[in-house]
Amino acid sequence: MSPDPLLDKLWYENHRLSVALAPLSWLYAAAMWLRRMAYIAGLIPVGELLVPVIVVGNITVGGTGKTPLVIWLAQFLKEKGFSPGIVSRGYGGRPSKMPQQARPDSSPEAVGDEPVLMAQRTGCPVAVSPRRFIAARELVQRTGCNIILCDDGLQHYALGRDIEIAVIDGDRRFGNGRCLPAGPLREPASRLRSVDMVVANAKASRSEFLMEYSPQPLRSVADENRRINVESLRGREVHAVAGVGNPNRFFSYLRSQGLNIVKHRFPDHHPFSAADFRFGDELPIVMTEKDAVKCRRFATDRFWYLPIEAVMPAAFQHRLGVLLGNL
Repeated sequence: MSPDPLLDKLWYENHRLSVALAPLSWLYAAAMWLRRMAYIAGLIPVGELLVPVIVVGNITVGGTGKTPLVIWLAQFLKEKGFSPGIVSRGYGGRPSKMPQQARPDSSPEAVGDEPVLMAQRTGCPVAVSPRRFIAARELVQRTGCNIILCDDGLQHYALGRDIEIAVIDGDRRFGNGRCLPAGPLREPASRLRSVDMVVANAKASRSEFLMEYSPQPLRSVADENRRINVESLRGREVHAVAGVGNPNRFFSYLRSQGLNIVKHRFPDHHPFSAADFRFGDELPIVMTEKDAVKCRRFATDRFWYLPIEAVMPAAFQHRLGVLLGNL
């Protein structure tokens, strides 16, 4: 979900309507706390696997960079000798069955854009289902993976977990600090005290690990073998397209490279069609990698996407190694 301009004002500015909605946010926070306590106390069953589970999630609505971190974690674990599997809710997809495996060539309309991207980038088995425990159990049984990564599962307490990693937007932080609907929080910020690690992109406080992004050369959406440096478009006008939770960092990067961008902001997980790109000109189109997986069937040679690689500090890698060793 991507906040629209009204929600941006409501959640990230001192808006009067947010104050009026505060009592509802208190009720929401209390309900979320009671729900979590019910799982902890065993009143609601928790599915436990025979392999370790690492949950990557956030406490705010909108994009914080979870998917790049999951991709990084999968690659890190493979280098350490693990065979990871990934489970995801599959937002934006309409699977024909549950759970459904997401492959590099799967339709994003069926399984969601992020699962297809993770399957392409990691080479790991990926399963999609709102019931993450069922998806994870099937991955373990059918693929033999010996560790599970759960994408966006911090509030999905039906799946037991061994390590929790919360990702926050270092710029936007927690907005006005209120829970839904008065603010952007899914759970109160105090929830971060119970996770194993907090990762922040852009900016990090003393207790957080900084995740940085390394932009790669632009790749053609229509032909993966074609690549150009973003600097080759410097000084030119381009259409910048983003259907992600928080596209501002994507737009800012393109501007910082000297591109004159015409911004096109779509809702998160938007199901793109060729009609969305009828801009009435022949200018280049630059989009995020997550959006590109949904555009390959109609992309022309004007379509480019920007791959990014998450870069994690040595301190994070050391802490993760310690946590894995303690399992």
